[in-house]
Amino acid sequence: MTKSVALFVTCLVDMMRPRIGFAAIRALEAAGCEVVVPEGQTCCGQPALNSGDRDHAMMLAKQTIAALEPYEAVVVPSGSCAGTIRCHYPEIFEHDPLWLARAQAVAGKTFEVMAYLDEVLRWKPEGVSVDARATYHDSCSGLRELGIKAQPRRLLKAIDGLTFASLQGEETCCGFGGTFCVKYPAISNAIVGEKADAIDATGADLLLAGDLGCLMNMAGKLNRKGSKARAYHAIELIAGMADGPAIGEEA
Repeated sequence: MTKSVALFVTCLVDMMRPRIGFAAIRALEAAGCEVVVPEGQTCCGQPALNSGDRDHAMMLAKQTIAALEPYEAVVVPSGSCAGTIRCHYPEIFEHDPLWLARAQAVAGKTFEVMAYLDEVLRWKPEGVSVDARATYHDSCSGLRELGIKAQPRRLLKAIDGLTFASLQGEETCCGFGGTFCVKYPAISNAIVGEKADAIDATGADLLLAGDLGCLMNMAGKLNRKGSKARAYHAIELIAGMADGPAIGEEA
């Protein structure tokens, strides 16, 4: 039975790395889904929410809920945006019974893309090969809010030729933290410096993760220090799209 899913693309993917969105569509279609990209979607409101601007966060949340509620399931290539919808939308509408019910309904059918492929669809990539050594960073929101840990690894281990190197501090923040890196750039830079050193210590060819914000932050530091490690969103490999430029290599 074909499942109809809505892809919530996210701002960063839309503006900075659209191929992640196309990779998500390719993987979902390979898993038997009919994918729709709702035109009414914009930002989920996470930056406003994290900055204390609850009025604009609620406005964006309402817009997002209205765009997504007609669909059977909502899939997001980002643990942080999926976490905002699943965990924080019901919180911000706790005193508004009408919108609380709508927020809870959308939250209950929203999934991070790799968790959806692995846990809901029980799917694994077939005929995908990548001859490389990879290491994996667990992004904070996906790990701590949604429990995204084993799911991407199970999918990636189905890729022929891909081997893994353990990353020391794989669950430690990369220093991005959304607006945190803007408010506290010196602290953010120190954190990502330690992360880049740990990545280089693995000897990995590829750095993989599930959130583009984290990947952009780490890729920038790795590139500046002359590292050989190239950064990709894990869904790009899972969808067989690791043949394109890595994050930060686009012309």
